[in-house]
Amino acid sequence: MKIRYANPYLIGALLGLVLLFSFYTMGRGLGSSSSFARIATAGVNLVAPGHAAANTYYAKYLAGGRSPLMAWLVFLTMGAGLGGLFSAFISNRVKGEVIRGPNIRVSARLWLALFGGILSGFAARLARGCTSGQALTGASELAFGSWVFMFCIFAGAYATAYFLRKEWL
Repeated sequence: MKIRYANPYLIGALLGLVLLFSFYTMGRGLGSSSSFARIATAGVNLVAPGHAAANTYYAKYLAGGRSPLMAWLVFLTMGAGLGGLFSAFISNRVKGEVIRGPNIRVSARLWLALFGGILSGFAARLARGCTSGQALTGASELAFGSWVFMFCIFAGAYATAYFLRKEWL
């Protein structure tokens, strides 16, 4: 069975319209790393509210007395995840498998994925924005640092793919 994917140019144009709509309605662009910071803040505040209030990083998300989860970016991130799951479901691509090359064990693939996710999340907070926030929003605002970030992401991805290619062949 051949899997059909959406036209990437059409999806790119639609993503551009979503970004424009975000600027128009919310006054800011897209990004998701701050939603994960808000989720972490809510978790820390649930377990150790005194620590969350005393920590300057967490305190900025707790300011105003509202739950840190009551932010439009949290709902945007949840919607993106649910939309991706819905898309996979209606195209019969939801499977209980770990996609990997023949030269890597399932456990090693999962550890690499976990390490890559943690590294990406840390780097996104360190860079003050994820790929969406930096590359999409920053580049649309013609921010030089965002363009540098975007080219570095592609260069890093190609370099990493070169060193990990044996795992997929």
